[in-house]
Amino acid sequence: MILDEIVTLPATPLALAYPSAPRLQRIAYALTQTPADPRSAEAWAHVVGLSRRTLSRRFVQETGMHVTAWRQRRRLLHALPLLAQGDAVSAVTLQLGYANISAFITRFRQ
Repeated sequence: MILDEIVTLPATPLALAYPSAPRLQRIAYALTQTPADPRSAEAWAHVVGLSRRTLSRRFVQETGMHVTAWRQRRRLLHALPLLAQGDAVSAVTLQLGYANISAFITRFRQ
């Protein structure tokens, strides 16, 4: 069961820094509202009018994480209460946009 695996994982800080720049906030807000959003960092850069490299650099400056890592942490934070309340792992997996349970568990372990 996934909860048994969570207990054996090393501790990970659950805090997540949010960016203060409006364009970066737009990304963070969208990923918070729709954790399954599949857009890549490059696609997000286009949406907010930045180059991929500029987006990456600024996101790291403001949050300490790359966009993809931030999204993974956001998904983890979204999944925890759902799993704790007994939601099926398969339902959480789909809600967060993972292709299958194995992909979800692999990300969860990271």
